[in-house]
Amino acid sequence: QVVESCVAAAGYSVGEFAALVFAGALGFAEALYAVKVRAEAMQKASEAVPSGMLSVIGQREANYKFACLEARKHCESLGIENPVCEISNYLFPDSRVIAGHLQALEFLQENARKYYFIRTKMLPVSGAFHTRLMEPAVEPLAEVLKSIEIQKPLVCVHSNVDGKKYMHSKHIQKLLVKQVVSPVMWEQTMHSVYERKQGTEFPHTYEVGPGKQLGAVLKKCNLKAWKQYNHVDALEDEEAAET
Repeated sequence: QVVESCVAAAGYSVGEFAALVFAGALGFAEALYAVKVRAEAMQKASEAVPSGMLSVIGQREANYKFACLEARKHCESLGIENPVCEISNYLFPDSRVIAGHLQALEFLQENARKYYFIRTKMLPVSGAFHTRLMEPAVEPLAEVLKSIEIQKPLVCVHSNVDGKKYMHSKHIQKLLVKQVVSPVMWEQTMHSVYERKQGTEFPHTYEVGPGKQLGAVLKKCNLKAWKQYNHVDALEDEEAAET
């Protein structure tokens, strides 16, 4: 019943492939293959440069772009050419993930107070995903997506790149590639998905898969919409079947 009446779908980063499979735009096996190629290419790109991702909670006064600019200048002073330090994920108001060269992220941690960062935490990942350091992964993914049949989604799917709905199959092919080197606009996606006239009820929201991180983000973005939130663990059915 929930699937039949679904009005929108979205997936965070690699989860966008799951959202597109759910919406009938991609076949499961083809999507899995594309994800494998994407993962291997991103891992290879990660190994080329010591880089990472820093989760940041900031005060209202925090200016993330200015902080990134100063971190890049710091890297240049160390002799790093074309340093990368930019916002890679917009999570919820006052929360961002900044990604780039490790030296830039270390600089931001050391100067957190100057930039009005309340909390900074290095993420346990191997590279600066969703930045231009992932450019070597663009071509392999683009090639795979050209070989896969992509349909128009049966349910509206919102893109990580701009938060807007995918319009047609070529649009999906283009933005899935762009997503690798573009910030994940999750906060903007939440506003786009839940935007409705005053007095209109919010839909039920289901987060499918391990963890409830996206539910926590939704709570910070839209408390009223979060009140209709449910979590569905992907392993529940399998465990029930085994017992």
